[in-house]
Amino acid sequence: MHPYNRLPSSGRSTPSPPQSPLRSPLRRHARSKPARLNPPRTAAQRLAWVFLSLLLRRQGVFLFAPLIYILGMLIYIATVSFDVVPFIDHRPAPGSLYRTPDLYAKLRPEMDADLHSSSDAISTTWSIPHKGGEWKPCIKRSLEGLPESNGYIYVEANGGLNQQRTSVCNAVAVAGYLNATLVIPNFQYHSIWKDSRVKAWSSIQYYKDVVLPKLLEEKVIRISPFANRLSFDAPLVVQRLRCLANYEALRFSSPILTISEALVERMKKHSIMNGGKYVSIHLRFEEDMVAFSCCVFDGGEHEREDMIAERERGWKGKFTKPGRVIRPGAIRINGKCPLTPLEVGLMLRGMGFSKNTSIYLASGKIYDAEKTMSPLWEMFPNLQTKETLASEEELAPFKNYSSRMAAIDYTVCLHSEVFVTTQGGNFPHFLLGHRRYLFGGHSKTIKPDKRKLALLFDTTNIGWKSLKRHLLNMRSNSDSKGVELKRPNDSIYSFPCPDCMCHANRTDESRSSLKT
Repeated sequence: MHPYNRLPSSGRSTPSPPQSPLRSPLRRHARSKPARLNPPRTAAQRLAWVFLSLLLRRQGVFLFAPLIYILGMLIYIATVSFDVVPFIDHRPAPGSLYRTPDLYAKLRPEMDADLHSSSDAISTTWSIPHKGGEWKPCIKRSLEGLPESNGYIYVEANGGLNQQRTSVCNAVAVAGYLNATLVIPNFQYHSIWKDSRVKAWSSIQYYKDVVLPKLLEEKVIRISPFANRLSFDAPLVVQRLRCLANYEALRFSSPILTISEALVERMKKHSIMNGGKYVSIHLRFEEDMVAFSCCVFDGGEHEREDMIAERERGWKGKFTKPGRVIRPGAIRINGKCPLTPLEVGLMLRGMGFSKNTSIYLASGKIYDAEKTMSPLWEMFPNLQTKETLASEEELAPFKNYSSRMAAIDYTVCLHSEVFVTTQGGNFPHFLLGHRRYLFGGHSKTIKPDKRKLALLFDTTNIGWKSLKRHLLNMRSNSDSKGVELKRPNDSIYSFPCPDCMCHANRTDESRSSLKT
């Protein structure tokens, strides 16, 4: 191959440029056969085809790309049939449905055949040692001498049993701190200062700065209502006055105390196989509680009508306001639904309590009891209530008073080996603290994770062994949290440690010095 000469030759001929590289036969073959496209079918498609061809030849495709895209979409939509709508499967979220009856029916044969459920599970529930040792009460019960009173404080103990308890204990603490005489009368005052300025959860400093000067001036002060008029957090001297009132000084009236102690002894006799130990359950499945929760169970149309009527009786218009949206599935997933008797029974059997365990059930009138209580009786035949332990004559003085009946339940639950709480409220909160005060700082209380229960009981393909493993872990978690110390904004009535209790190996004086 000769080099390219830029100078003209003698024959005046122009030089030839170098030859282009030879293309692959395969590529030449590909270029020789253009791709076959299906010809347009409709007039609109043919017009679009021509327009596209012109644009491509003019290399204006990038300039008109948006227009081409819109035109193509219009052509596509024109050829699509909308007679068939795509199917969307809306599956309920896990834990949003009440399927416990189906799960119980499936697992009952395995549950009844489970020989590993020992009758002494009640004796092994609390196996984790107390963190940092056992606790004991450290409140001085004797008063050496009182200075002259600054005046009289009168409060109204409003609400139910445990709200009244809060009112009295808080009033004792405030009166002691202000060096006032506390009066809880059954008559009305007329010419006294009624403090409507005391806000909810007021600090003890507010009482010192605002209420005490008025007390010194008027000599008599009425604060109404009073259940929530003192902050949870206060100086140690105030907290110990609260504990002294709640755990040592307050007593139920003699008739209530007599029948309550009798029922405790009867429960111990029913529990002779377990050394006198029994399980108490606070069950909140009354009709008003079910209605207020807005949860859906398996009662169908009958249940729906009952709940609508109960909501209208108790909370006129509250649940039917415009824009109010009720999502029962979300409520259940969040663990806000009250546990049914069936769910409580299945939970306890899964936690290792056999059908021979003695149960005390503290509750009001259970909704649709004939139906809802049946599976609980099947799982625990040795189940008692105050109505089964006491005669009608014994209960007659208390039956028409909800607070008196609650006081009986409170006492029987207080002395049980295991207490099971199924819903929030003042009743279990006070019992948690009282049991900690009695049992060395440990509440001995099963507080189930209701969010996890909602998921477990909605899993109908779960086996008994797997369910039992989850529930035993839940029981163990309650044991590990039996001893808890009070944190800021916690109630002293639920967490008496460390303000009102100290380690069993320390003296009250050494603990006080540590606090200061």
